[in-house]
Amino acid sequence: MKIIHCADLHLDSQMTANLTKEQARERKREIIRTFTRMVEYAEKTGVRLIMISGDLFDTRNVSALARNTVRDMICTHPQIDFLYLRGNHDSDNFLSKLEEVPDNLLLFSDTWTAYRYGNIVISGIELSENNRATVYNSLVLGHEDFNIVMMHGQASDYACRTQAENISLNQLKNKNIDYLALGHVHTFMQDKLDNRGTWCYCGCLEGRGFDECGPKGFVLLDVDEQTCRAQMQFVQMAARTLYTLEVDVSNVMTTREAAERMEEAVKQAQYPSGSLVKFVLTGEVEVDAEINCEYLQNLFSDYFYFEKVKDRTTLRVDYSDYEKDASLKGEFIRMVLGSELSQEQKAEVIRCGILALSGEEI
Repeated sequence: MKIIHCADLHLDSQMTANLTKEQARERKREIIRTFTRMVEYAEKTGVRLIMISGDLFDTRNVSALARNTVRDMICTHPQIDFLYLRGNHDSDNFLSKLEEVPDNLLLFSDTWTAYRYGNIVISGIELSENNRATVYNSLVLGHEDFNIVMMHGQASDYACRTQAENISLNQLKNKNIDYLALGHVHTFMQDKLDNRGTWCYCGCLEGRGFDECGPKGFVLLDVDEQTCRAQMQFVQMAARTLYTLEVDVSNVMTTREAAERMEEAVKQAQYPSGSLVKFVLTGEVEVDAEINCEYLQNLFSDYFYFEKVKDRTTLRVDYSDYEKDASLKGEFIRMVLGSELSQEQKAEVIRCGILALSGEEI
C-alpha cells in the first residue's frame, strides 16, 4: 500500500515577508497548486492514503479558493483517503464550512483515533492541554500490525510540562510504532525511534521564507502488507526552491568587484531561474570598502524570481593604523573602538560612520 505523509502546507499564508504584493499573490496560488499536484501524483502512482500531519492551513481565515480547492480535490478522488490531523495553525473554519464531511476525509481529536487498513493501522491524536498528561500511556498498539502514528508538535527526548505541543520521543519508544509521521518542523528529518520504528518530519510542501531553504515535498511510504516492511522515499514537489548563497567578498574594495564574486558564485551554484535566492556577503573587508547592497540587488534582479542581498562581512580594522591619525575619520574610529559596544556593534557603527563621512547613503 502506498501512503503519502505530508504536513505544514500552510495554505493561505500571506507570503509578504520578502515578496512584492503581486509575487505574494502568485506564491499563494502556487502553494495551493502544489497541493493539487501532490494529489494528482497520488492518483497517478496508486497512492491509497494521504496523511496530513497538521497545519494544512495557515490562519483561521481560509479563503474560498483554498477551501474549495481542498474540498474538491478530496471529493473528486474518492479512491484516496485523506487523514487530516489538525496542527497549531489549523482551526475549525475549514470543517465548519463543509455542508457535510466527505466519506474519505478522516479526522482526529484530542483522544487517540485509529483507522485500520488490513494489518496497517494509522493512529493519531491532536495534542492539547487536556491530554498532555495521558497521551503516552493511553496509546496501545498491536504488535503484529504495521503501526503508523500521526502527531503534530516539536519532538524532543523528554516531555515538557509547560508546552502541550511538545512530543516526547522517549515516551513513544517500545510502543510498537513502525513509522511516526510528524508535522511542525518545516525541514525533512528522520531518525530511528527505537529498534522497531522510525520518526520522520516530512517538512513543508513549499518554502515560504529563507528559514525554509532547500528541497521541499512529501514522504512516500510503500508498505508491504505481507511482510509489514516499508520503503520510504522523499519526493520533491515544490514549484520554487529558496536558497541562501554565501559569497566570500574578502578584500574587495568596490561594489563592482563584489558583483563579480556574486556572478561567479551564481555560475557555480546553477540554481533554476525560478528560484528565490538570498545572497549573503561574507569575509573581511577594509574600512574604506564600498559595497552597496541595494545596487547589487537591482543588478541581479533578472537572474531569479526573487533576490535579496545581505551584508554579513566584517571590517578589517587595525587599531594601530589610527592611533596617530589626526583626521575626523581617525578620531571617530578610535572613539568607537574604545567604546563598550560588542565587536559586531562596533563594526556596524564604523561602517555607517564611514559611509556618512564619505557622503554615501546609510
